[in-house]
This record gives sequence, C-alpha cells and structure tokens, in this order.
Amino acid sequence: MKEITDRLRKDKIGMAGLIGVLFIILLAFLAPVIAPYNPTEMFNQHRLERPSTQFWLGTDEFGRDILSRIIYGAQVSIMVGLIAVGIGATFGFIFGLLAGFFKGWVDNTIMRIMDVLFAFPDLLLALAIVAVLGPNLRNTMIAIGIVTIPVFTRLVRASVIAVKEMDFVLSAESIGIKTPRIILRHITPYILAPFLVQITLALSIAILAEAALSFLGLGIQPPHPSWGSMLSDARGYMELAPWIAIFPALFIILTIFCFNLLGDSLRDLLDPKLKS
Repeated sequence: MKEITDRLRKDKIGMAGLIGVLFIILLAFLAPVIAPYNPTEMFNQHRLERPSTQFWLGTDEFGRDILSRIIYGAQVSIMVGLIAVGIGATFGFIFGLLAGFFKGWVDNTIMRIMDVLFAFPDLLLALAIVAVLGPNLRNTMIAIGIVTIPVFTRLVRASVIAVKEMDFVLSAESIGIKTPRIILRHITPYILAPFLVQITLALSIAILAEAALSFLGLGIQPPHPSWGSMLSDARGYMELAPWIAIFPALFIILTIFCFNLLGDSLRDLLDPKLKS
C-alpha cells in the first residue's frame, strides 16, 4: 500500500482523477450543508433565470436552483454507483471464484448464464429489468448491479484460472490444505488488484447508466433531483435556457472522466506487467 501510495502521488493524471472523485464524494456527502437552497423549492418569480449572484448556475423552468439540484444529484449518482457496483462486484466475485476454481459443470452453468446476460446490450438489459420491477431508485440500483455481474465474473474467473496453476497453489493442494483456505489465503490476494481496478471503472459505467435511465424516466422519480432527469427536463428549453442542460451534462462528463482517470492509473500501478 505504501508503494502504491507513493507511485500514485507521482502520477499527476492519477492524482487529478483521485482529487476529482474525492470532490464529487465530498459534494454528495455535504449536500445538506453546502447546497444554497432546497432542491425542490420553486421560485416562481425566477423561472429560467440566467446564472447570477443569487443563483450561481441559474434556475430551471420551475424556478428551482440548478446548483442545489446538481449537488443533491451527486448524492444519487454516488449512492447508485456504490450500491449497484457493490451488488455486481459481490456476486461476480463469488461466481468467478466458483467457476474458475471448480470448473466442470459448475463453470459451465455459471458461464452460460453470464453469456446470456452478455448477449444483451447493457442499457437494454437494465431497461428491461427496470420495466419489469418498476421505475424507482431501488430497482435502478438492482438493474445496474445485475448488468455489471458478468464483467466481474469473467474477470475473476480468468484470474483464478491463471493463479490456480501456480506452484504455491499446487503445493498447498498437495499437502492437503482445505479448499476454502486455499481460496481465501492463496488465491484471493492475487486477484484483488485487477478486481479493484474493475470496481473503479465500473463506478463510472454505473453512474452513466443511472443518468441514462433517469433521462428516459425509468430512474429516480420527480421531484427528486438526478443529473439524467435534469437533462431530460431541459430538452424543451435548449435554445431559450441552455444552461439548464449544460451544467448537469458537465458534471456527468467530469465525474465519469475522473473515475476513468483514477481507474487507468490504478491499473498501471497494480499490474506488475505495466510497472517500469
């Protein structure tokens, strides 16, 4: 960890991504403190007002402060990202371990299910799941979590297959160490590096998926703010009040960009093949 921290400090791109991610997380955590207004409060006399000293990023068609809605929207994006990726990573890790270690019918069963999930485009599969379960925040997180399971499963399975053939694992098996201990003590530590990198990259995908579902009206429901729903509401006012769409879009782009920068840097730091 000390080596990784030292290398990350020297990586300007990685540090930029880390600072950006921490900023978004801090923004979401401190939303009730730093948001200037209630995100659902309407100022009827200030509808579609340009950015000003009173409303830094302007107001929307209902007179709601865009800055406050963006700040509270960060809460939704971070929460959906963490919980959805947590669901996908947990099940993907378990399925990948089982498929990679035991092989045979266990591997075939798990991977054929993953192949079925992979056959659908990610957004289309998420749309189908939300349509069946109903459009709300909980179901959005479940849908995105299910979509991310195959990626984690394949990654962990491939890593386990590679590590399982190494001498120290074969030696542990030859002296009769039980399977659970081999998995936890000998295999798991060696597959954590690519797994953690994938978690970082999956967070950006989950945030983008939540924005897309909310844009289509299948994510978090009004009047609660979401960056995707803010973009959807702004479609009819692009020429009259472009700032309604510009600022939420910028936050989506910057958030995903920062997560990707951090993920790429962690990959370079944790993958021994890429170390100089």
